[in-house]
Amino acid sequence: MKEDHGERQEFAALVQAHSRALFRAARALLDSDAAAEDAVGEAVLLAWQAFPRLRRRESARAWLLKITVNCAYDQRRRARPTVPLEEAACAAAPAQEPLGLWELVQALPEEQRLAVTLYYYDGLSVGEIAQVLGAPQGTVKSRLSRGRDKLRERLREEGIYEL
Repeated sequence: MKEDHGERQEFAALVQAHSRALFRAARALLDSDAAAEDAVGEAVLLAWQAFPRLRRRESARAWLLKITVNCAYDQRRRARPTVPLEEAACAAAPAQEPLGLWELVQALPEEQRLAVTLYYYDGLSVGEIAQVLGAPQGTVKSRLSRGRDKLRERLREEGIYEL
């Protein structure tokens, strides 16, 4: 594949600008930071190979996120079920302090967790999330609503949120 220097720089800038969003999306689906990093690495490689064929550069962020989400799903299907060491240690130790918001988001069911992460942490619109997930906008809205309800409930249980 013949590559030009400008295209390489454009792709590198794109990945650098959205690397945190890619990691958060993968981490919302996978059980460890290492697994999320692997999925992002695979997604970046696949995106680089397909980058010359990307026609609408303005939708590159959603395109990268979609590739990352697909790689995370593929990795999860290939992986054997395991419990990360840090989770095993946490399960053995009694909880003494309230959970942080990110931990509460990570505890949401997968579909809600991914929608909440993309919306609140990465700033995607409902339409963009629908495009990334390949789901109707109404489905995304209901996942966000259910996720917010569960977060609100957990925050009340922790004594952090009162209303």
